[in-house]
Amino acid sequence: MSDSSLQTIFDRLSRDLSRDTLIQTTTDELRAELHADRLVLYYFYYKWSGRVTFESLSDEKFSILGSSGPDQCFNGEYAKLYEDGRVRAIPDIESEPIEACHRDFLRDLQVKANLVVPVLTTKGLWGLLVAHHCQSTYDWLPSEIIAMQAAASKLAMSSSIRDN
Repeated sequence: MSDSSLQTIFDRLSRDLSRDTLIQTTTDELRAELHADRLVLYYFYYKWSGRVTFESLSDEKFSILGSSGPDQCFNGEYAKLYEDGRVRAIPDIESEPIEACHRDFLRDLQVKANLVVPVLTTKGLWGLLVAHHCQSTYDWLPSEIIAMQAAASKLAMSSSIRDN
């Protein structure tokens, strides 16, 4: 293997490690700031198909790492809303007017309150930052929504994500 091939591999690994560290640090800090039970990054690896690739938890029992989500519920219509910058704060999934499949999905994940913010790059919808309260309902504060949006923007501007 040539020196340039080794350097390419090293550069890629270094970029991936930098991205992973940034995402984990961001999710850990946000979860603590929001006092949430779970904060995850849902990454889209293919058009509107994705999975939870990072999580920060108040307790391991809330882990959903690798979860792929309700693909039948997340279609082009919902994706377009998030591509347009939609932020969705749901204080109580039981009283919110949402699709039945979405409510069932959130129940299966033990979610009581949900906050979703898109991670938008110049290439489009890269992922979603999602905060969950699992033990009780929760009225999201404007400052918490702003913190999530700031974190999503920080991730989107990172060269390891932006250029991905």
